[in-house]
Amino acid sequence: MLTAVSLIPVLNPNAMVVASKQATTVSPNIVGLLAGHAYKVSDLFTALLTISANDAAMALAQATGSLSQGMADINAEARHLQADDTVAVTPNGLDAPGQHTSAYDLALFARQGLAMPAFLKYDQTTGGQFRISKKKPVGLWNQNTLLATYPGALGGKIGWTSAAGATYVGMARRHGVTLIVTLLHCPALTEIDAGKSLLNWGFAVDGKVRPVGTLVGPRQSPASSPARSATEGNRLRMARPATRAQSVGSSPSVLVAAGFSGVVLLAAVIGVGYTRRQRPRA
Repeated sequence: MLTAVSLIPVLNPNAMVVASKQATTVSPNIVGLLAGHAYKVSDLFTALLTISANDAAMALAQATGSLSQGMADINAEARHLQADDTVAVTPNGLDAPGQHTSAYDLALFARQGLAMPAFLKYDQTTGGQFRISKKKPVGLWNQNTLLATYPGALGGKIGWTSAAGATYVGMARRHGVTLIVTLLHCPALTEIDAGKSLLNWGFAVDGKVRPVGTLVGPRQSPASSPARSATEGNRLRMARPATRAQSVGSSPSVLVAAGFSGVVLLAAVIGVGYTRRQRPRA
């Protein structure tokens, strides 16, 4: 998601990208890019956000001019969003030494995505085809089954690595209230159900829980893009859940709910102890 919110404002969606050997040898979770073949940027973003196409992420990062430039753009966006728990080493999130993030920072990425119509268009795609070559299309399906099974679902992203376990970002809107749920370290195949439980809790207690803090807004920047400036100054109000919210999943969790301009955030780290440092107020 960070790769998408970072590079969507940078890359022309109609531009063609020639896949490198480095991109085509990434695994797992690939759409099947072929070295030397050209692919449309918008199609790569769709593959990235629907089937977690790790080869598409590499091609998009390299489309900035080089992989190093792409990673610089991605990490610069993390700094811009004040996602200070995040260091990106790979554009697809595959484990790498020194790479890390937090549920808090995933919430910042999701909030940014909500402000970007192009991101939501890619993220809400439920299916389609990706043409690997003139004679070889492959089917796309959105791995985020929340879209098809949860009333008011807006989008999100699932993920899994050995270091992070199952991870999830989910977004939904009901009666003018938008919820974001972010989870790390879920048991495999439980992340979407856990996300639904948190969303249900959030909708049920909206306006009934006591705020406990805020999510920081993006750093002010003279060169902010329209997508970035759309969320300048926005902060999220975080609220303490009822005690029984700890029972979500099979392990204790830390949960916060927050809202800005009608948006509420639910963030959890399941299966690990977690303490969020206090951030300076924007």
